[in-house]
Amino acid sequence: MKKLSSLSIFFPLWNEEENVESVVSSAIAIAPKIAERYEVIVVDDGSSDSTRRLAEQIAEKNKNVRVISHQPNRGYGAALKEGFANSRFEYIVFMDGDRQFDFSEVTNFIPQIEHSDIVIGFRRRRRDQKLFKRLLLMNLLRAGDFVLFGFHFKDIDCGFKMFRKEAVEEISPLRSEGAMITTEILAKAKLKKLRIAQVGVAHYRREHGIQTGANFPVVVRAILESLTLWLDIKNKRF
Repeated sequence: MKKLSSLSIFFPLWNEEENVESVVSSAIAIAPKIAERYEVIVVDDGSSDSTRRLAEQIAEKNKNVRVISHQPNRGYGAALKEGFANSRFEYIVFMDGDRQFDFSEVTNFIPQIEHSDIVIGFRRRRRDQKLFKRLLLMNLLRAGDFVLFGFHFKDIDCGFKMFRKEAVEEISPLRSEGAMITTEILAKAKLKKLRIAQVGVAHYRREHGIQTGANFPVVVRAILESLTLWLDIKNKRF
């Protein structure tokens, strides 16, 4: 496999003190094998535990690792926007930092990015807590996105995606601060006629930390952001 010229890797984290060292270490181990130059960015979204401190300890020992922190917690979309804004290299990949994905599967994204602008993962078999509720929400999201934005993908909110930097610039600025950021990314990519590929990835049960994606406030925020995005696109305010 030919190496990428340069790669920015970032992890959005919130209260992941039991996971941060493992996910960052996996990226540090794999990145030199797939990219000539690389950086690893930890985006700490206002954690109240030791996530930031542990990430900074890693950064002190490795010049390729940087830590960016929000205070207070702002949301998943805010963390992704911060990661994109601080990514300096030609290719960008992000992965959720809850250890429900295996970063080594980034090698499956690289052949696809050669002829695509964005590569999005889809979970071949989901291992979520409260699986029925998560699947119900996922299918409602897919239906809503098809009705409002006219696109259909296997797994819209999978937290493992790769981009060309120019693709991120094409869809910027991004507005959503919460979970609807993934819909905004894909809706704007569709409008810009960007090439989008899909890659299956393994999904693992969360062993540490708390899963918040199906919480009522998160769902309500996502609905409101989705409607705002639809109005913005309809009125060409982006």
